[in-house]
Amino acid sequence: MRAGSLSSNCTNDGFMDREVFLNVYDLTPFNSYSIWFGFGVFHTGIEVYGMEYGFGAHDYSISGVFEVEPRSCPGFIYRCSISLGLIDISSSEFREFIETMASDYHGDTYHLISKNCNHFTDDISHRLNCRRIPGWVNRLAKFGALFSCLLPDSLESTTVKQLPEYHTYEDGRSDSGSNSSSQEESENGEIDHKILISPTHTSEIAFIKEIPR
Repeated sequence: MRAGSLSSNCTNDGFMDREVFLNVYDLTPFNSYSIWFGFGVFHTGIEVYGMEYGFGAHDYSISGVFEVEPRSCPGFIYRCSISLGLIDISSSEFREFIETMASDYHGDTYHLISKNCNHFTDDISHRLNCRRIPGWVNRLAKFGALFSCLLPDSLESTTVKQLPEYHTYEDGRSDSGSNSSSQEESENGEIDHKILISPTHTSEIAFIKEIPR
C-alpha cells in the first residue's frame, strides 16, 4: 500500500476513487475564533471509497469504529476536507483492513487526550502509507497531555450510553453476526454532557464489526 499522485481515477481492476480524504468537523462554533491562534476542538473522519470512517466512545469492549456518509457525521459541524493521498488496494481489501483495525479501537478505550478520533485518523492514514494529519487538528490533545492535571474530569473521557449497532457490509460476503443490535438507556434517562456520538443520531451511523487478530 502506498500513496501516489492526487488525481482520482477509475480502472477495470476494482480500484475506484482511491483518494483518501481527512474530513474535519468543528465541535464548537468557538473554533471560528480559536483557529486563528492555531488550535481548536475538532472531530475528524477518514473518507475512502465513498464512505467516511471515524472513532467514537461507548461503554463496551467492542468496536468503536463507525461509518457514515461522507462529510455528514451527526452532531458535528463540517469544516473542510484535506487530501492525504491515494491507496492502491481495492474496496474489499480496504474493508478487511478497517475491520481488522477496529479491534484496536474499542469504544471503551476512547480518551479525549490520549486516544481520540484524531489519533485514529492519523493512525489509519499512516498505515495506508498516506500523509499524516495536520498538527493543528489534534493540537489541543497534545496540549492536554502536557497539562492533564489542570483539565477537569469531564474532559478526560467521552461516553455513549448505547450498545453499537452493526450493519452488514454487502460485497459478495455474508456476515452472520452483523445484524445483531441492542440499546441500553442511561441510568438517569438524561443525555450526558460527555457524549461524543449522540444516541439520537445512531440510526445515521453504523459501527464496524471487528475482525479478531
